[in-house]
Amino acid sequence: MNRPQIANRRMATIGAARGRPCTLVVCRGCCCGNPRKHPGTDHAWQLDRLRAGAAESRGGFAVRATDCLGPCDQANVIVVQPSTAGRAAGGRATWIGFAMDDDCTDELLAWAAAGGPGIAAPPPTLELQFVRPPRETRARAARR
Repeated sequence: MNRPQIANRRMATIGAARGRPCTLVVCRGCCCGNPRKHPGTDHAWQLDRLRAGAAESRGGFAVRATDCLGPCDQANVIVVQPSTAGRAAGGRATWIGFAMDDDCTDELLAWAAAGGPGIAAPPPTLELQFVRPPRETRARAARR
């Protein structure tokens, strides 16, 4: 490959990241989403509802599920990652713990639809559920 092709490929990657939406990262590891550990919570319904909200937003925000995020004693955990614009405005990933009820799900959907971290203020009651990320996550963020 000659240099112009390499430069164009890098520009395409940077351009794709430029429009990244706010993303809800939903833990579905060992404790979060486990009906045996948290009976009475419809974990599948919550994830379906978050995904439906993302689809209705038409690219305004995204949802993805992941394996264990770490603070298992605060399950269910959802991380709200800022959009590219939100990060440019100072927004940082926000960790939400104990995210199991309908009210919390409603507030997450509303905050993500409004733009998420850096763009919109979180609902005050959702702020009560903010948790510190695991130590290794904080150490990685400090190195950036």
